[in-house]
Amino acid sequence: MGFTNNSVKSTVTEFVLLGFPGGQEMQIFLFFLFFGVYIFTMMGNGTTICAVRWDQRLHIPMCILLGNFAFLEIWYSTSTVPSMLANFLSETKTISFVGCFLQFYFFTSLATTEIYLLCVMAYDRYLAICHPLHYPTIMTLRLCYLWMFLCWVFGFLSYSVSMVQLSQLSFCGPNIIDHFVCDMDPLMSLSCAPAPITKIVFYILSSRIMILTLLYILGSYTLLLITALKVPSAAGWRKAFSTCGSHLTVVCLFFGALLAMYGSPTSENPAELQKIITLFYSVVTPFLNPLIYSLCNKEMKAALKKVLRIE
Repeated sequence: MGFTNNSVKSTVTEFVLLGFPGGQEMQIFLFFLFFGVYIFTMMGNGTTICAVRWDQRLHIPMCILLGNFAFLEIWYSTSTVPSMLANFLSETKTISFVGCFLQFYFFTSLATTEIYLLCVMAYDRYLAICHPLHYPTIMTLRLCYLWMFLCWVFGFLSYSVSMVQLSQLSFCGPNIIDHFVCDMDPLMSLSCAPAPITKIVFYILSSRIMILTLLYILGSYTLLLITALKVPSAAGWRKAFSTCGSHLTVVCLFFGALLAMYGSPTSENPAELQKIITLFYSVVTPFLNPLIYSLCNKEMKAALKKVLRIE
């Protein structure tokens, strides 16, 4: 059967997230470690938002997109890290049935929104480098805000049907998830009514979204690189790198981990490997992104120094 067997009723009202292994001392150490990472993530991305908001020189599409990206990273990290921190200090390590599926929905939707936003940022850089004369008339602030709005809308709509199908599956025990977040494979493995079509549809959708958007981004940067190679001056190369190097770095980090996790069913992979991959794209990349953009983007670096009062 592809969907829920209605003759089997769910008896599970909560799930147990095992999180990371280790005794109480290790759990406390991990709590303070990831709490520090979360605080830095909030501060780093929050500073980026403030820089874009307060510096008039950054009221351009590229920086507005970057500010929206930082805003997205705050919510993306918040969808998993606070519950993970609470899990470190909890004795029961439980999460409610509804809370588990809400976390999975927001976590997946925010990740999808980030994928779409990275595509828009690639399009913006392509226009700026390959069509500089037409860029001001094509990439207007109005179009920029429209693209951002569509990224959020389609990000939250893309998996809505899959989430409804998944939440309607029957769970009659056990209720233990060997992960620190509610994710597709652990939840599917706990269902007492087999639903292969639900899983197949989810992974086909995930693979197509990731592969098609990645191909678009790589295609944009291939055309951008061809254009940059035609510029003989070193200044042209530096401009291309300063505007695109940071974005391409983020794309490689984020998509690399996502493809490893969702490009194909990962139920055969060890649980610890799934945790590490998920940890990388859900916690590490939002932590690194403010550093990557501030170090590689000259305008952003100057604005951040102004916000932080660094001479």
